[in-house]
Amino acid sequence: MCTPRETPLSYFHPCNCSPFLQKMTLLLAGVTLVSTFGSSFQYGYNVSVINSPAVVGFYNQTYLDRKGIPMESSFQTLLWSLTVSMYPLGGFFGSLMVGPLVNKCGRKGTLLINNVFSIVPAILMGTSKVAKTFEVIILSRIIVGICAGLSSNVVPMYLGEMSPKNLRGAVGVVPQLFITIGILIAQILGLTNILGNVEGWPVLLGLTGIPAVVELLLLPFFPESPRYLLIQKGNEEQARQALKKLRGWDDVDDEIEEMRQEDQSEKLEGRLSVFNLCTFQALRWQLISIIVMMMGQQLSGINAVGEMTPRKIVRWTKRGPGFLGKSRRAVLVFIVESLGRRLLLLVGFGICCVSCPIPFVMITEMFLQSSRPAAFMVGGSVHWLCNFTVGLVFLYMVEGLGAYCFLVFCAICLATFIYIFIIVPETKGKTFMEINQSMAKRNKVEIQMDKEKLNDFQPTLETLKKNEEGYSVSGL
Repeated sequence: MCTPRETPLSYFHPCNCSPFLQKMTLLLAGVTLVSTFGSSFQYGYNVSVINSPAVVGFYNQTYLDRKGIPMESSFQTLLWSLTVSMYPLGGFFGSLMVGPLVNKCGRKGTLLINNVFSIVPAILMGTSKVAKTFEVIILSRIIVGICAGLSSNVVPMYLGEMSPKNLRGAVGVVPQLFITIGILIAQILGLTNILGNVEGWPVLLGLTGIPAVVELLLLPFFPESPRYLLIQKGNEEQARQALKKLRGWDDVDDEIEEMRQEDQSEKLEGRLSVFNLCTFQALRWQLISIIVMMMGQQLSGINAVGEMTPRKIVRWTKRGPGFLGKSRRAVLVFIVESLGRRLLLLVGFGICCVSCPIPFVMITEMFLQSSRPAAFMVGGSVHWLCNFTVGLVFLYMVEGLGAYCFLVFCAICLATFIYIFIIVPETKGKTFMEINQSMAKRNKVEIQMDKEKLNDFQPTLETLKKNEEGYSVSGL
């Protein structure tokens, strides 16, 4: 019989409970909700909120007041395309900032700083009507895109490092669930009889700052990533205290030991830059896999429909996919730990469904602490560049190919399916070190493992060169 622990932070004793509920605590649930609402929700909100026709009407009216003549249709299309495309462009810039910020300020610290990139553009967009300028909306879209680029990478990293391995997948898809909720809420509030009208659209755009304020007020009460505290700050005591709070009990020696091993690995190889990551043989297939999955996610076609659908299409036709996407991800939270990541990726790309949220979870799992920030920078950059590309070319694809343009997306989904089936291993229930070990053979790096516990430290560049000359790379 499974009975609750006496500690108020713990829901269940770590015995034969449901895998989803095992080791879940109020603190872990709280930090998950606060960080995903404060960051991921507004990411999704800003994807869809700009599609309000009232915003386009403001562009036309402002131009008419300035020039005394109506805006030409071609110029209106250009301004609208720029307004939409500046968001993923800002996301690309935000992704480039991930590594330096998370290494210097920590995961939680980066999320707190990131709120500035939401609150400032929220104020600017909310007052743009009073200021009678649409240019500030375009500028604000770049700034809030930076916020999205940072949050889309840092939140999965933060939660993945704080979660126990049996909950890492479930917790990791919560940010994607909140992204979808944000899209749905923006579509509902953007209805003409709510806020998508001449009087309400400034409020509609300015609401994106509210989740940021909530996160700014509440997140300081939650701990920093224990892995960051131990491995990068060298403070074992703070890491141990953070783990005790997150797990709800005092026995965290096993996780501390795993972090120590990862710490020794990092000291051997050093912190990897993006350039070193791209040339490091021991992580070659992990990097290729992340790039392929990120490209497949963004080029699957879903964002083309969700973000670039021509305004003449009835807006209610986009409510259904938004609702279904929210429901699908809610269910995914519960099944990701049962079915595994690889199977869900194969199914997701195999049936060309709504773009899968799993790649961000996989970045956290396939890279160790020293290479994880650089990996998120690469994955995030690919994510946003592909998003930006789709935003620029999709309308031209529709004009040239009509409905057949989706055959291009079908081919991309098929290619991604084949790659995942052949290359990507299952990561469910494995430690970061075990996942790293599973990729060693494909990377042509031999890593020895102790019978009792993992000793699979990644090799240094010097030992890697020796390996290429015929020597074996072994754990210490």
